[in-house]
Amino acid sequence: MDKQIEKLLNDQVKFEADASMQYLAMASWADENGYNGIADFFYKQSEEERLHMTKLVKFINERSGKVLIPQLDKPKSDYSSINELFEAFLASEMFVTQQVNHVIHECLQHKDYNVHNFMQWYVTEQLEEEATARTLLDKLNIIGSDKSGHYLFDRDINQITAVTPEE
Repeated sequence: MDKQIEKLLNDQVKFEADASMQYLAMASWADENGYNGIADFFYKQSEEERLHMTKLVKFINERSGKVLIPQLDKPKSDYSSINELFEAFLASEMFVTQQVNHVIHECLQHKDYNVHNFMQWYVTEQLEEEATARTLLDKLNIIGSDKSGHYLFDRDINQITAVTPEE
């Protein structure tokens, strides 16, 4: 495996792990603040990101690369509102999309079509993740500061989204 591509894949392992821990912290904040539906949503998101990380680790190992399990930074754990929570969710997904696109670009530069092909799964996944984040944030912006709207959003979030962890 090309060493530069291997490094980028290891970087992506860290980005997926960071997202998993961030979403776990978001789930905990939602739980603390009585948003059980939102908490469940972010617990699922955290698990999904962990699976994305594991998929990368296995791929690197299958290609005889060297996986570097990253040290993670402490995720943000306090939010002023559910809008801020979902703004952070969208920003996180947009960042991961940027990073996936960077890996794809470098694969093409290095003519590593095997990794390029593997990374196409992440491209599709990120399109879905960003769309989900935007949809939820749009709904929250429509609701505004209406507490009954927040109650209904929290109650219905897992019906609004059809998020299921994939391998």
